[in-house]
Amino acid sequence: MERNRKPRRPDVTSVELVGGPERLELELHSYDDGWAGIFLDHRRRIRDALTGVHIEVEHIGSTAVPGLAAKPIIDIVIAVDDITAEEDYLDPLLAVGYELRVREPRHRLVRTPERDVHVHVYERDDPAIDDYLLLRDHLRRNAVDRALYESTKRTLLDRPWDDMNDYADAKTDVILAITARARASRGL
Repeated sequence: MERNRKPRRPDVTSVELVGGPERLELELHSYDDGWAGIFLDHRRRIRDALTGVHIEVEHIGSTAVPGLAAKPIIDIVIAVDDITAEEDYLDPLLAVGYELRVREPRHRLVRTPERDVHVHVYERDDPAIDDYLLLRDHLRRNAVDRALYESTKRTLLDRPWDDMNDYADAKTDVILAITARARASRGL
């Protein structure tokens, strides 16, 4: 989908990691049916905060995949019309208690103070959203790739990580391979 209007201002050009690197001290938990309810509560909170803003809200990540062990962090993606119009979405999200963690080109991340809910904000036409949804939907359907992904996460979490982002980056090759299979299975 092509954007048919200009952003309000230029986007940021560098990565701002509010609070700096954070040590990862989490373990995988068996899938918890309650994660879907936590997502629904936060979806309602987000929609209430962003009244009047055209958004889409989806549950992504491992907690959105029944049967998949996960770190107990609910990942949510929001699609907005203009990532540079932070006053439309960021200020209201901060006002209801989320905290800014990442500001980078085409992406913002806010989270709860407890760090148990991460809200990723992208522009509506950003391919990252499609990738998140493609991976989520594929892992929901494909037990082999779901097991591969869980095994990879378990192996990586056996190592110490000075920064959560390094752990996330270490999963990239497996995620790309699974996403490629997901695209192929959909004929994309």
